[in-house]
Amino acid sequence: MNKNNKIKSDNVFKFIGRAFKEGDVFTKLSFFIMGLSNLVRGQIIKGLIFLSMELGFIFYMVMAGVTALAGLQNLGTKTQEQVILAKPPYVQIISGDNSMLILLYGVVAIFLLVAFFVAWKANVKAAYEAQKIKEKGEKLPTFIDDIKAHFDAKLHKTLLFFPMMGVLLFTILPLVFMILIAFTNFDNTHQPPGNLFTWVGLANFKTVLFSGQTISKTFWPVLGWTLIWAVFATGLNYVFGMMLAMLINRKGVKFKGLWRTIFVLSIAVPQFVSLLIMKNMLADQGPINGMLQSAGLISSYIPFLSQAAWARVTVIVVNIWIGVPYSMLITTGVLMNIPEDIYESAKIDGATPIVMFVKITLPYVLFVTGPYLIQQFIGNINNFNVIFLLSGGGPSSLDYYQAGKTDLLVTWLYKLTVNRKDYSFAATIGILVFVLSATLSLIAYRRTSAYKSEEDFQ
Repeated sequence: MNKNNKIKSDNVFKFIGRAFKEGDVFTKLSFFIMGLSNLVRGQIIKGLIFLSMELGFIFYMVMAGVTALAGLQNLGTKTQEQVILAKPPYVQIISGDNSMLILLYGVVAIFLLVAFFVAWKANVKAAYEAQKIKEKGEKLPTFIDDIKAHFDAKLHKTLLFFPMMGVLLFTILPLVFMILIAFTNFDNTHQPPGNLFTWVGLANFKTVLFSGQTISKTFWPVLGWTLIWAVFATGLNYVFGMMLAMLINRKGVKFKGLWRTIFVLSIAVPQFVSLLIMKNMLADQGPINGMLQSAGLISSYIPFLSQAAWARVTVIVVNIWIGVPYSMLITTGVLMNIPEDIYESAKIDGATPIVMFVKITLPYVLFVTGPYLIQQFIGNINNFNVIFLLSGGGPSSLDYYQAGKTDLLVTWLYKLTVNRKDYSFAATIGILVFVLSATLSLIAYRRTSAYKSEEDFQ
């Protein structure tokens, strides 16, 4: 490992320690007064930027940051009150603490602390580099030089800055906020600002997983159905899509483009339109039941969506109709790229079509589409649209807590937030869904040929 690679691989704290040990007085003072080393050595604008960051951070911490961090301890102590008056308006609201805002401000304060540490570390690095450049007798880069560098050698950092800020502000920060809610009792009886909520540790996880209460007796059946749904929805779509692609791509089949277009029409129509139409057609008194009764094939309606077993089969079948074209298109692209001479060699060796499929086609397709298959499986665990728009999670059950027989964990989570405002339980289930999805993804991917045998397909 060369010197440059060693510096890049240094631990952050090792670098800071080395900078303080080898730094001169101005570099050491820059640990406390940000930008001082750059100011003294002539990099005025860079030094002022670092100094303004420090002053702004100190101002924020004094005015709001310390209070925000302190509020995380108990998420508020003063509840909102109503005072009855003898004259209009007769009721006066005395505002109290808002636990949700206290939690949000606390999370923002933590993020700003982390951001300040990153800026402080950049200040230390800039101070140390300025010292080393001066010791070599070289000219320090000006602020204009730094700007030019960010549009040349450091262009990747410039281009990534705004997307990263967007991800931090609109994805990671809300996720951290929602994760923390799983460790509170923020439910329908603890709604701020009227009521406060507070920390409860792992109590929600215990309630959902092991309490024996209705919500726990709902979680395990819904989890089981979610996995069954994901397996069938992914496996059947993949198998039928592959079979359809192989059938259309067979030699002798005419109008291949036309057949593909016909099957892809279900993709062209917005999914919510297709699902809502199917929901109406499959209703107890819908067109399909009406036609079957008129033809004398059934004496009473088939409960496609109103009986648990029928509803579960129905959503799987309808999902096949929606999902097979995607698998067909992906598999078609793979099949068209399998070298034809491999099949010719297999025929010369006397291989049958079944043997060629098992030994050539299937391994090749699985190698290329293995990661896609995993993504589809995880996507089906979180497949909100098909279940919610087609069956609405129904039929309802008195044995379940705010869930129906076809609800997945993700649709149940939605009902807990929208219908019951049980945000703490919903956040808990969201974390469990993430853990389940991440674990299955990692295990499955490490077992795919794309991960283990990449060199075999080079």
